Amino acid sequence: MTQWQFHTPDGVSDLLPEECAEKRRIEQTIRSVFEKRGYFEIETPGLEFFDVYAVGSGAVPQEALFKCIDHQGRILCLRYDGTVPTARVAATLFRDAALPQRFYYVGNMYRYNEFGGGRQRSFSQAGVELIGSSSPEADAEVIATAITTARKTGIEDLQVSIGQVAFFKGILSEWGISGEAARQLPHLIDSKQMVAIEEMADRLQLPKAARAVILKLASSQGSDDDLDTFEQLVRSPVAQQAITNLREVLMILEDYDCRRYVTVDLGMLQSLNYYTGVIFKGFTYNLGFPLFSGGRYDQLLQSFGRDLPATGFSMGISLAMTALQRQGIRSKPQAVPCWICYEKPERSAALKLAEQMREAGSNVICNGLTGDIHSFLARRPDAKVILMQPGGTWQWLQGGDPACNS
Repeated sequence: MTQWQFHTPDGVSDLLPEECAEKRRIEQTIRSVFEKRGYFEIETPGLEFFDVYAVGSGAVPQEALFKCIDHQGRILCLRYDGTVPTARVAATLFRDAALPQRFYYVGNMYRYNEFGGGRQRSFSQAGVELIGSSSPEADAEVIATAITTARKTGIEDLQVSIGQVAFFKGILSEWGISGEAARQLPHLIDSKQMVAIEEMADRLQLPKAARAVILKLASSQGSDDDLDTFEQLVRSPVAQQAITNLREVLMILEDYDCRRYVTVDLGMLQSLNYYTGVIFKGFTYNLGFPLFSGGRYDQLLQSFGRDLPATGFSMGISLAMTALQRQGIRSKPQAVPCWICYEKPERSAALKLAEQMREAGSNVICNGLTGDIHSFLARRPDAKVILMQPGGTWQWLQGGDPACNS
């Protein structure tokens, strides 16, 4: 019989000391970026009522939730993301707070059907939510924050694709496409299934201009010239306004000095039922998934009783660690602790010296000797070692500066 106490479940893993040190470094860096931009940290529960994620926004696929039942028979689920709980907090606990509100989170998320290729079912994620502003400045701020966050962790090779889902919603309305066709078409465009797109265009008997737009959406290589082309091909006021909005965001990103990272992709059509405006994904090499993603979701807070615009992004800390490792970018290793070895009569002096060294910034382990010092040194040839001597004096035996002996 397999003894499961020696294993971890599929899609989760232990983090060893070196990985934990790197994770904490990245988290500290991210917190610093967020706080310097005026965001305030919140921490939502690891367990939420299922109803929080069952809101009618289409935000979360229900089959991806880890679910359980409490003693009263209510359905609970593990935290899937940071955005939906933050929206709940903003709409309830901060109902009377001045707008806009800026929140950030750093924590573990849990997704049942997402693991493999570097992804895990349990993973760390950080993100910001800017709630209460519909301006293009808010969208640009969030995108610039995402880019800065990735760069501060050490990832410089970035490519950010930016889209506008309101553009596609506008052309669907212009061409009278609804129902199952309206649900299938964005997936075909997003995955660039050209043959299937042609077949659907034939089935819907779309006019020549509509076919040109759909095929251009699916084949676009991210050129800014695409905006001019689409502007000429569509008449929908909603689609035209979406292009204007996207142009404004791109201009603001120029002022943030982030424009060089960004390419336009109006064929990026993720979660049309969730996002309402500008959306974006950040990529880096040697990573098979977006490092970060986000966008505008102006309808989510309605599910919690408030009608507020909002935008935000999330970044996978675990994915950042994977990207840094695969790109050969290594941070400064954790400092090797110094060992203070002592015999029992010198214990008090050793403990006092350890505290003095810790106050000065050193990592110190106090080690009562149970054998001779030479055996200890043989077991730890790379350690920095101090030996306490009678009378409160001490000396470096290994890895330190003999001139500092006292």
